[in-house]
This record gives sequence, structure tokens and C-alpha cells, in this order.
Amino acid sequence: MLSLDANICRLRAVEPTDVEVMYLWENDVEVWRVSGTTAPLSREQLLNFIEQQRYDIYATRQMRLIIEVEGIAVGALDLFDFDPQHARVGIGILIYAQEQRRKGYARAAIEAVKSYARTTLCLHQLWATVAEDNLPSIALFEGCGFKCCGTRREWLRQPNGEFLDERFYQLIL
Repeated sequence: MLSLDANICRLRAVEPTDVEVMYLWENDVEVWRVSGTTAPLSREQLLNFIEQQRYDIYATRQMRLIIEVEGIAVGALDLFDFDPQHARVGIGILIYAQEQRRKGYARAAIEAVKSYARTTLCLHQLWATVAEDNLPSIALFEGCGFKCCGTRREWLRQPNGEFLDERFYQLIL
């Protein structure tokens, strides 16, 4: 089982016992805005996703790691759109509960994954996209060394019909 020590938290592989917490996270409409989700997920769909995670990132082109603090899952870090030819992968992160945010878990998780991506996956870069009004995520990624290299204008449609810009971040490892 993959496990990365991130000092104040631990990143570990997804387990079947994570289905209930993932069901909560994935079906929270507040999370949909940042995850791009548009419909609820069933427990069966999540169990299938967890089953696929047993294959390596080269087979599935994605990897979810659970962020754990003292044995409790507080969030997830996703690597997605893995492109081994160009040595890059997208990164997304969630610390679910408001009371668990701003404790350094996301920063520690990203720092651990940066090292893993560079040394184990032999990647050249990580990338992320962030809505322009998601100031905590902008601060997080910039604080971890990511550079904004572009803006997609009016990229994200909001529930009220208005559009938001999305920033594109890269980190060369």
C-alpha cells in the first residue's frame, strides 16, 4: 500500500473502507464547484473507482490519495490527466471539513506529492486550475511554488449564469 509521510499528515492509498467518507465528499454540492462534478455518485460507482485505484497510475492515468490525520481521513489529493510522454500530471486537493482547513494539511500533502512526483514518477511538472475567486487555493498553490501561467477567461459557468475566470498554474519540478 502506498503511504507518504507528510510530516503533520499522511497520504495513503484509497481503501474500500473509504467508501462512506468519499460518498459524503463526492455528493456534497458545495464541493462540486471545485471538482467539476455535476451529478451524485452512488456507493457502487465509488466502490468501482476504489477498485480501479489498485492499478498503478500508468494504467489508470489517475491516482487518489487519502489525506489522513491521526487515523482520520480529512481529505483527498488527486493526480489526474497523467501524461507520461510529457512527464506531467494535474493535481487537485480537498480538505473537506471547515474546521480541518488552514492547519497546513494541504500544503504538507502537496509538498510530499511534489517529492513523490519528481523521484518516483520521474515527472517534470505538476499543474492545477483554480477559479479566480478561490483565494485560499490560489494562496496554497502559489505558496507551494506553483506559478500562474495563464487565465482562461469566463471559463467556469456559475449557478447564477455568470462566468468566472480560471487560472492555470504550473510547477516545474
